[in-house]
Amino acid sequence: MVIIRNLEKSEFEFLTDMLYESIYIPENKPNKEDLINSPYNKKYHVDWGRNGDTALIALNTNNQALGAVWYRLFDEFNKGYGFVDSKTPELGIAVTKEARGNGVGTLLMEKIIHQAMYEGYKSISLSVDPNNSNAVHIYKKMGFKDYEESGTSITMIYRVSE
Repeated sequence: MVIIRNLEKSEFEFLTDMLYESIYIPENKPNKEDLINSPYNKKYHVDWGRNGDTALIALNTNNQALGAVWYRLFDEFNKGYGFVDSKTPELGIAVTKEARGNGVGTLLMEKIIHQAMYEGYKSISLSVDPNNSNAVHIYKKMGFKDYEESGTSITMIYRVSE
C-alpha cells in the first residue's frame, strides 16, 4: 500500500534528493550538490515554500519515502525548463530506484493533477529529455501533450480544464 500526502518541511532534503533524481543525465551525472545548485537548477528549490509551491510525497506502510512530485510557478524573468506562462506551474517528479515500476509515479501524477485542479490551475507543464523514453511514454499516457521543443528537452502540457 502506498500513502500519498503533502510533503512536510522536515522532508525537504528528500525533495532535493528527488529533484536530483529527476534530472535525466544517463552518464557521468555530477554530484547532487553541484547539479541542483547550478544556476539552471537551483531555481527549482531555493526559497521552497513560496506561494504556488506544492509537493506530495509517497510513502510505504513502513513510512519509507518512495517518491515525490512537486510544482512551482515561474515567470518570464525566471523561467524553468518547462515554462509555458506565469499561471502554469511546472511539475517535477521522481521515484526511488527501489520503487520504480510499481505504479508509484502514476499515483503521484494522478494526485498532483487533482491537487492542481483543486488549486484552480488550468494547466500544468513539465520538461523532459526526449531520450528518456520511459518518462515520455508515462507522461503521454497521463494525458500530457507536446507543447514545444527547446534544445535537449520537450516541454509538455496537461490541460486540467479547457
